[in-house]
Amino acid sequence: MGAAAAFLCLLLSLCVQDAAAAIGFTRSDFPQDFVFGAGISAYQYEGAVAEDGRSPSIWDTFTHAGKMSDKSTGDVAADGYHKYMEDVKLISETGLEAYRFSISWSRLIPNGTGDVSSKGLQYYNNFIDELVKYGIQVHITLYHLDLPQILEDEYGGWLSPRIIEDFRAYADVCFREFGDRVASWTTMDEPNIGVVGSYDNGVFPPARCSDRFGVTKCTTGDSSVEPYIAAHNTLMAHASVFCLYR
Repeated sequence: MGAAAAFLCLLLSLCVQDAAAAIGFTRSDFPQDFVFGAGISAYQYEGAVAEDGRSPSIWDTFTHAGKMSDKSTGDVAADGYHKYMEDVKLISETGLEAYRFSISWSRLIPNGTGDVSSKGLQYYNNFIDELVKYGIQVHITLYHLDLPQILEDEYGGWLSPRIIEDFRAYADVCFREFGDRVASWTTMDEPNIGVVGSYDNGVFPPARCSDRFGVTKCTTGDSSVEPYIAAHNTLMAHASVFCLYR
């Protein structure tokens, strides 16, 4: 080890040891029911987008069309589909008490509706069991903006009221299969941001918006109408799943 590397290791060690004192608080300064944790979303974490029967989501279509500024995709991402056991061990070693992740609708129910993938079911059961083994609370988000592309193609996704029943059926599978080990559920991640990004300014899939100030970002859409339709269906789907959970 060179002198510079040794100095860096020493500096990092001192930083870790003195972090609590420097910040001025410790775990005991927080209420016992305060939870420290980490979180991810399926498309940003899992990778393995074409493995074990998973179908494309609208994010696959979006990134493969080169819509990201850095041309990146989630094809590999953090490779969580293969490395979740290592990650859970790291979460435990870090001292975190909870982990929040989203389920890929496309992985669990590849056709959007109907048959549940045995491989998808096995992955999420194994993931949850691994967290439970380490005493880490499981927090699940049902939807993190990654609608199965097949539902977008079939009826326009969140622009159709048909999404309400399909989302409820998907949630029903999740509640039945995983609910015995899940501390809390979130129906949708930041629905306001999703609606604006997907249907107002087109920076999220399915990238629908109007031509603004002569600068066309989207090939189709209507920013004056579609965000309100999508928001209405989003709220109705949330309410339907809330009633199902109760």
